[in-house]
Amino acid sequence: QLQLVESGGGLVQSGGSLRLSCVASGFTLDHYAIGWFRQAPGKERELVASMDRWETTRYVGSVEGRFTISRDNGKNAYLQMNSLKSEDTAVYYCYAHRGVGYWGQGTQVTVSS
Repeated sequence: QLQLVESGGGLVQSGGSLRLSCVASGFTLDHYAIGWFRQAPGKERELVASMDRWETTRYVGSVEGRFTISRDNGKNAYLQMNSLKSEDTAVYYCYAHRGVGYWGQGTQVTVSS
């Protein structure tokens, strides 16, 4: 079964850091575009960071300079989140796409002020 599994979420104080991980099962992330999305209660899901097949990264303005997307040469993708703010509280999802797209189940990040 092809799937993505996120981990690394949790409760952190404002200003703290978390590192989210996304592991691909049944396939590798080679040549996939990957992205990290988040969805806060009552809001639409938004793309916060992406990396295309050529390793070009993009970030939404609200996380620029604080979040870093990365991957290794295999099954893992990461989102390093620094200087967290209460408005970063959301469920975070990883996504991989190469013709067909795959979503993870999400991991909760809660930032207390």
